[in-house]
Amino acid sequence: MNKKISLFGCGWLGEPLAYSLIKKGYSVNGSTTSESKISTFVSGGINAFILSLENLSDQISSFLSAEILIVAIPSKNIEGFKQLISFIEKSTIKKIIFISSTSVYHNSEDIITENNPLKECDLANIEQLFHKNPNSETTIIRFAGLFGYQRKPAFFFKNGRPIPNPEGYVNMIHRDDCINIIEQILLQNIWNEVFNACADSHPTRRDFYTKAFSDCNLELPVFKENENRTIKIVSNQKLKNLLNYKFKYANLLIMQLCS
Repeated sequence: MNKKISLFGCGWLGEPLAYSLIKKGYSVNGSTTSESKISTFVSGGINAFILSLENLSDQISSFLSAEILIVAIPSKNIEGFKQLISFIEKSTIKKIIFISSTSVYHNSEDIITENNPLKECDLANIEQLFHKNPNSETTIIRFAGLFGYQRKPAFFFKNGRPIPNPEGYVNMIHRDDCINIIEQILLQNIWNEVFNACADSHPTRRDFYTKAFSDCNLELPVFKENENRTIKIVSNQKLKNLLNYKFKYANLLIMQLCS
């Protein structure tokens, strides 16, 4: 197992992932766009770099001095990713984890697996840039809706904004599970795969957000009633089977949604 990793995007997910990897003995090159974060990163053991996908600097070569790269930025800048890949091709990077989203799937009456057709969208096209690159092995993780810690679902709909599609279903995943899944892929050396990653349970949006607001001691949410229901239920079965993974937060309705 290679012990040096470059982590492009040390934000809400990437920063705690970096610290977790460091605790497990990895050396981590971590990127941020914020000068103010550098001292915090350095004190936490991250080899810090100021990098932006929109304006890749000369530092990128030093940043990519590892065998494994994790890309954890929400950008859909296709040209920026093309440029990043051109730098990767000149680097020592051989294996990549690309963080994507279940938003690449259409709504469907059927359970959605990794074999479902994708929307024609920027994110799906960016996935293909990595997937088709013959110079590295890329595993793509399509995370569902992210929550945990600072990201509290009760605050996704602010100022009394009505919640649409109340009888549709949620696909969500806690940050702790995101980090654990990434670390299991590294530990088990699982490459050239695509995984859907979401909790086992898929309550209705009405049930989920009612609990989320209640857990935060807020007034019950307002829903857009009488809307035509749209459905998307994403299967995590491939991930559980191949990684032998058990979710820390599998049932969304028996956990605290405001902690």
